[in-house]
Amino acid sequence: MANTSNRSIFHVAMHPWFAMGHLTPFLHLSNKLAEKGHKVSFFSPTKTISKLKPLNLHPNLITFYPLVVPHVDGLPHGAETMSDVHISISHLLTVAFYLLKDHVQSLLHNLKPDFVFYDFAGWIPSFTRPLGIKSVHHTVVSAASTAYLVVPSRKLDSVSISSGDDNLETKLMNPPPGFPPNSPLKLHTHEVRSISWFVTRPNEHLGLSFYEQLTNSMKECDIISIRTCREIEGPYCDYMQAEYGKPVLLTGPGLPEKATQPLEEKWAKWLDGFKSGSVLYCAFGSEWVLRKDQFQELVLGFELTGMPFFVALKPPLGAKTVEEALPQGFEERVRGRGVVHGGWVQQPQILAHPSVGCFVTHCGFGSMWEALMSHCQIVLMPHLGDQFLNTRILTGDLKVGVEVERREEDGWFTKENVCSTVKSVMDEGSEIRAEVKANHAKLREILSNEDFESSYIDSFTNKLQELLIS
Repeated sequence: MANTSNRSIFHVAMHPWFAMGHLTPFLHLSNKLAEKGHKVSFFSPTKTISKLKPLNLHPNLITFYPLVVPHVDGLPHGAETMSDVHISISHLLTVAFYLLKDHVQSLLHNLKPDFVFYDFAGWIPSFTRPLGIKSVHHTVVSAASTAYLVVPSRKLDSVSISSGDDNLETKLMNPPPGFPPNSPLKLHTHEVRSISWFVTRPNEHLGLSFYEQLTNSMKECDIISIRTCREIEGPYCDYMQAEYGKPVLLTGPGLPEKATQPLEEKWAKWLDGFKSGSVLYCAFGSEWVLRKDQFQELVLGFELTGMPFFVALKPPLGAKTVEEALPQGFEERVRGRGVVHGGWVQQPQILAHPSVGCFVTHCGFGSMWEALMSHCQIVLMPHLGDQFLNTRILTGDLKVGVEVERREEDGWFTKENVCSTVKSVMDEGSEIRAEVKANHAKLREILSNEDFESSYIDSFTNKLQELLIS
């Protein structure tokens, strides 16, 4: 049985999906729990632990347990996380993740924590129930995207799909039954095609689609927790609780810690050369890779604005470096006011630099919060999955940013689309600029209140304690 000696302090195991966008927020939550005195056992791929250790603020209470990721045919040797694989073979990493289940079960049996938090490991409740461990399905993507896509009433299971009652794409274009009224969440044709493939493709080991894995997991777990706050996603959290009929606890948004390391000198020096709020910064996360034609159209759009810009993107498909993929003559034309960099950069420090005035983002959930906490204008270019729905929250519910217009059928954008969207939030005198800037400032004031996040964590831990003894 799990520890019952001291109900005011509990022991949590963390088993996040092997992507930095999941491992990092799980560790951030671990820090918040350890700050309250709780013990955390954190399961991570072996080599990735070295990347996570500097983020562990409480090494006396947070212990890493290495998981050796088994090799699966088709995966690059040594691949551990989504950063190591192209999204087209991400399902192979899912297979490797699944093959670790016996090792994870053995760890849980030996550690006997009070709770285990997980997201994609939907088999966890079958392990924890006989051990008296509470299972917590912890969602690090937006409540809105989960509520829109992964609820039982959506009926995207294999039986419903094979019945052919509805066209899958048509079904996904509309919200599920009972969804919060007046929600601005909607999908475009090209987005539905991307998502339908993703949520309905079966896992070869589980025989279940991604949709079935997540809905089954949330049906079987004891508690659902979500990395969000009611101020932004309240109606979607209530809808999730109604759909699953079990406690839905909110951790708060898990806002990024203020950067303590200074910005790398060469980038700080370059940014120092421009006036306050004038530089465009663009980054699309560690996983997404553009096609070469998309990459070129994007950077040409930044050139067209006439503004200084800093672009941090992976080399596009088929290119070894960003330099070889740039349009002909581009480097000469933008020299001195434009940088395109293919390596890792310190995003929080860049967003905090006084010269940076606009953030062009894919709206991954982590980047979404970084954008909201920044003083930058927000331009959105989602590429897959929850990013589409995160974007609609910012542009529809909150009205704090503007999305780049795209072609409905295939998602193509032009350099003119990019330029005009950026200018709409950056040009003095623009009505759109004034509206989104004012809305963003009001929301940032709420989120940056020093008691805001601590009150969420206090409430979260109190409810966990109550559920532990219930």
